[in-house]
Amino acid sequence: MANKQLNTEELVIRAREVRRLIIQMLARAGSGHPGGSLSATDLITALYSNVLRFNPADPQWPDRDRFHMSKGHCCPLWYAVLAKSGYFPVEKLFTLRQFGSILQGHPDRKTPGVESASGSLGQGLSIALGMSLAAKVDKKDYRVYVLLGDGELQEGSVWEAAMACAHFSCGNICAILDANGCQIDGRCEDIMGLEPLAAKWQSFGWHVIEINGHDMQQILNAYDQAKTIKNKPTIIIARTVKGKGVSFMEGVVGFHGRAPTEEEARKALEELK
Repeated sequence: MANKQLNTEELVIRAREVRRLIIQMLARAGSGHPGGSLSATDLITALYSNVLRFNPADPQWPDRDRFHMSKGHCCPLWYAVLAKSGYFPVEKLFTLRQFGSILQGHPDRKTPGVESASGSLGQGLSIALGMSLAAKVDKKDYRVYVLLGDGELQEGSVWEAAMACAHFSCGNICAILDANGCQIDGRCEDIMGLEPLAAKWQSFGWHVIEINGHDMQQILNAYDQAKTIKNKPTIIIARTVKGKGVSFMEGVVGFHGRAPTEEEARKALEELK
């Protein structure tokens, strides 16, 4: 099962609500990662609202689709979407990073809806590969989605997994690349060039879809197209803006791992009305 299907206007409204929750959570916690959480908000909001099969009342439902957030530092986004999807009360979001909370600074399995822990970058695609192969062994038709950051593509383990996903014809895998162009130390291209991204993934045997990661119709079309690809894995290269939705955070590397101050949060929430 999944939530009731939303149209593009409703998805835009839902994504704005999620962005507001991200800002509020991080301001309350006084730490966390707003930039990458905001850049991927539209992608993950659409995924949980209209695409993923899941059951909040039974998080371990065997036929559920799987989602793994490889860039685990952006878990405030995931937590907000899980809460909006019914996995736990929205009020729990404001315990982020508190001692004893089910919402840690990086995801772990104490959080309902989280399949596996993440935090060390470059591991998520390998985890998704394991889930994909398990589906084949168990003769299950669930799909596996994994959110990658572009900075983590600089790690060799990602490309080893990419080769294996193609080699084993993992058509049930859809990777989502949040290509916001930034990482904690600066612009990705200044640290280790990644382009041409589409050609690289194609050369590794993947079906590639390139979209504007903030255009809800393009996002939905990409997810629909990915489901039609049966003989190879798919990657959606989503061109996004770090800090999307908050003018003074957009494209600013400094907001990769710095929570907004109380005043910055107030301004951000005003913009996100």
